[in-house]
Amino acid sequence: MKKIFWVAGDISGDLHASEILKKLQDKNFYHYGIGGANMQKTGFKPIADFDKLSVMGFWDVLKKIGFFIKLKKQIENTIKKDNPDLVILVDYPGLNMKIAKFAKKLGIKVIFYIAPQFWAWKYKRIYELKKYTDLVSVIFKFEEDILKKEGITAKFVGHPITEEISFKISKQKFAEKYDLDTNKKWIAFFPGSRKSELKKMLPVFVQTIKRLKSENDFEFLISQAKNIPDNYFLASDYKLIKGDNYELMKYADALAITSGTATLEASYIGTPFVICYKTNKFNYLLGKHFIKTRWIGLPNIILNKSAFKELIQNDANPDKIASEILKMIKNPNRDLQDDFAKIREILSDQSASENMAKIINKYVEK
Repeated sequence: MKKIFWVAGDISGDLHASEILKKLQDKNFYHYGIGGANMQKTGFKPIADFDKLSVMGFWDVLKKIGFFIKLKKQIENTIKKDNPDLVILVDYPGLNMKIAKFAKKLGIKVIFYIAPQFWAWKYKRIYELKKYTDLVSVIFKFEEDILKKEGITAKFVGHPITEEISFKISKQKFAEKYDLDTNKKWIAFFPGSRKSELKKMLPVFVQTIKRLKSENDFEFLISQAKNIPDNYFLASDYKLIKGDNYELMKYADALAITSGTATLEASYIGTPFVICYKTNKFNYLLGKHFIKTRWIGLPNIILNKSAFKELIQNDANPDKIASEILKMIKNPNRDLQDDFAKIREILSDQSASENMAKIINKYVEK
């Protein structure tokens, strides 16, 4: 039996990796390492508590530095003892770049899936990828072009969200499930899947709802990530939606989204949204110093223009968010349809999980 060691450190990485694992279930492979509930449903064996890895920003990492030092040591000891046939690192570069270096020095083959965003900050990571990986599987075509120019073995495999996004129920069924009025406009809020994000953005979104409540033709909906406990939400002015994120994005008329993968999902689905982001002052100042892109939202970055409004830090306040939502409802931007189409074209219709499964088979058999 071939042993494949994985490190997927956050919820999106866990989801993306699980789709690949499903494609490999008929193989005589033993999958283990760091991964969450989605990976574990496929038979993946975890070696540590996945939930503790959920952090956002420099300050969160510093607060958990002791945990991460111990986790890194545990991963290294496991890899050294087991000598797996392949190590697959999914995103999460703060930890995974270190694991890549360790595994490669032991002579173990390393695939990095979902490259660090070197084009936004820490470009020098490119040279570490060149030194410590056998292959970098990327989810944006432009990343492949840059990496290849630097002499790195890279392969564009497609973006995982294009095969993960699906709609299980109709708008009418969705309305019945959550007791929603289809004659009203639906305004949806996505406060994030990390507890640190939620603590910053949920109170702001709740206050935004209070600003908009005088508009009687609105239904207010808030997305609850599966990993966030119910007690984080005290629903009164809104309906809580859990487990139907893609339907919520599709059927809502306007969205307010905490910056992250959800903004890309919404742009792929094609619903207007405003990007919101708020963190502590320490994280914000460090981010301003290091991040080199003009925008923080992935859709704006890959389109290379300000297609979607970004409200960051002090601008991410209830008055400004409410104002942007009203603009989207009352004065729709017709040009957005072209932007949505361009994003779908950039992400392509390739199956990232199928392509990754083929790559893994090839590297294990080498």
